[in-house]
Formats: sequence, structure tokens, C-alpha cells
Amino acid sequence: TVIIPVWNGAAWLAACLDALAAQSFRDFAVIVVDNGSTDNSRALVARHAPQATLIAWARNRGFAAAVNAGIQAGRTEYVALLNMDTRPRPEWLANLVQALDESAPDIGALASKMLCMADPAVIDDCGDSLSWQGAAAKRGHGQSAAEFKRGEEIFSPCAGAALYRKSFLDELDGFDERFFAYLEDVDLGLRGRLRGYRYLFVPSAEVLHQGHGSGLPPARYVRLITRNRVVMLLKSLPARLLIRHAPSLLYGQIYFFIAYRRPLAALAGYLAVLPLLPHIVRARRAIQASLKLTLAQVEQLLTPAMNEPSLRELARAWWQRKK
Repeated sequence: TVIIPVWNGAAWLAACLDALAAQSFRDFAVIVVDNGSTDNSRALVARHAPQATLIAWARNRGFAAAVNAGIQAGRTEYVALLNMDTRPRPEWLANLVQALDESAPDIGALASKMLCMADPAVIDDCGDSLSWQGAAAKRGHGQSAAEFKRGEEIFSPCAGAALYRKSFLDELDGFDERFFAYLEDVDLGLRGRLRGYRYLFVPSAEVLHQGHGSGLPPARYVRLITRNRVVMLLKSLPARLLIRHAPSLLYGQIYFFIAYRRPLAALAGYLAVLPLLPHIVRARRAIQASLKLTLAQVEQLLTPAMNEPSLRELARAWWQRKK
């Protein structure tokens, strides 16, 4: 089953659906979950993918809720997630399915080779990483696509173009819908790693990706990603490691508070963590009870440094713009 969450995606959706129709692998169903679009996205589904199942909602309930609805509606062994602002190449799904067929049972998901829509010679995302500052990064972003020809293990796949085992998604209870949007795929990847699952990058599974085809307003983005970063770290990481890496984690929060240059939105994000504390406590109990890794193994999952400009570099760039 290929699941496409949509929110006002008319500019991109037709090309995405047409690219799916051109896949060499044919044994799949399509589920489109429309998050209360106010454009003609639903009409495009009927026109370009008449066999697809359309789940239409009256309001935007978020990326996580949309993909979970598609996962629950699907009845297949494998589940692919695909952003509406993508164009998968004809062999994309065939190569992912073959790779998962040949993978060990502890491989929960596969990441695609996501290329920049404007320049397919440049990488958009080849899997995500997470640092001890709480920074999630796109592996290979901005680098030459020719440098990423080898399949290898990654921290987590980007849900914009990935293939999952349905059993894996069911065991993890899908994506955390309290996130609404942003970092929910990194959160799922982290929770899966703590249960002993692994993920692979498949370089032959190529997808063109526009990125932010339906992004939220900047202030809401900052509020959500700030909140979600804190929730993800607090609910999943063992207490001893949270204490050991407290300076790095604190630095990360200060860094992003400054880097986003939207202090009120960031502060609102931190305050929005408070109503979720009961959920965090419940989730922590379940996650730590099912932990399959040693503390040393968990510590190695996250990178020691984040792939972001320093605060000095940010200040220099800000000053140059002001001049």
C-alpha cells in the first residue's frame, strides 16, 4: 500500500500520482488521505488515480494522523509513505520491495534516495540522523547524488519516501499523532531503534522531492518543531543518558531558540510541552520497558555533534544581511 497524505497539494499531486501510475512494480494499492484541503486536490485524485482509496477529512489533523489512518486502512505486508510533492522514478517501488524482501526481519524500514526536484544531481535526503543536541539532519543534503551509491544502515528513514513493514508499524503503534507535524518520522525511527530494529538506505530507489510543498506558517513551524523535539527526547531516551548529555541537550535548545529568530514561537513550543507531560510519562514507561539495547548502544545511535552552522556563523550571516 502506498499512502499519500495531502493538504492543499494541487500544485504537486497530479505529477506524483502520474509517477506512481508509471511504476514498473504493479502490485500495490494507493490510499490518499486528504487533510481538509481547500483547493482541488480531491478532484485531482479522482482524475489521476481513480482506483485509489480517498480518505477525506473536513480539517487538517496533521501528517501523523493522516498516515496512521492510511496504515490502519491498508491490508498489505508492506506500507510505503510518499509525500505529495514527490515524483518517484519508475523503478522506485520495485527496488524498495526487492530490498525489503531480501532484508533480515529486524530491518523495519527502508529509506529512498531523495533528490532535489530543481536539481536531481543534488541530494535532498538519504535518511535522517539525530544528534545529542536534539538536531535532526538530512543525510547528504546538498551533496552530489553521485556520492551516494552504496546501500548502508542509517539512523532513520525520512517518511517522505520510505517503505515500512506493516508489522513494524503495528508494533510501534504508528506515528505519534500528538506531534501533528515535524519530527514524527525521526521519533518513530528512534523508538524502533530502541526496540532493536534497524533501517537501510536503498540508493536505487530514487525520488524527486520539492520539499515544503505544503509547509505551515513559520511561527507555527517553530512552535511545533520546538515542542516535538523536547517531547521526542524526554519520552524515549533513558534517564541516565539524559543526565549524562544534559549540557549538549541544553545547548541544543538554546541554539535553536536563537537560530529560529522567533523567540515567542519557540517559547510557545516549550510551554506546549507541559500539557503533554502525562503522555510523555506513559510513553516513557512503555518505551523503557521494551528497550532492547544497552545504554552504550543507545548512546552510539545519536551523533555527538549537530550538522548546523555555529552561533558565531549565524550572527555573522545576520550582520551581513543587516548591512
